[in-house]
Amino acid sequence: MSSSPTPSTFLSVRVTPAAGRDAVLGWQGDALRLSVAAPAQRGKANEAVIRLLAGALGVPRQQLRIVRGQTARRKVIAIEGLDEAEARARLDVAR
Repeated sequence: MSSSPTPSTFLSVRVTPAAGRDAVLGWQGDALRLSVAAPAQRGKANEAVIRLLAGALGVPRQQLRIVRGQTARRKVIAIEGLDEAEARARLDVAR
């Protein structure tokens, strides 16, 4: 018995840390723009990004991880359990 593999998606994001609020701002080219209130210190902004995306996507935080750009504004987030079309649809509704 074979089961289909769990879909996963890689999402490119551009983050503005230390903003007034946490928000999904929309698409800019192929990257999703986000703002987070947390400062870019000791991983606080990264935690806020994961929390914001998990809420917007309706998935547990454990399904998300930053795979590139830990210390940069541009990051790549791996999303387990959603394909790209479903992730984009949920993010568009979240805005």
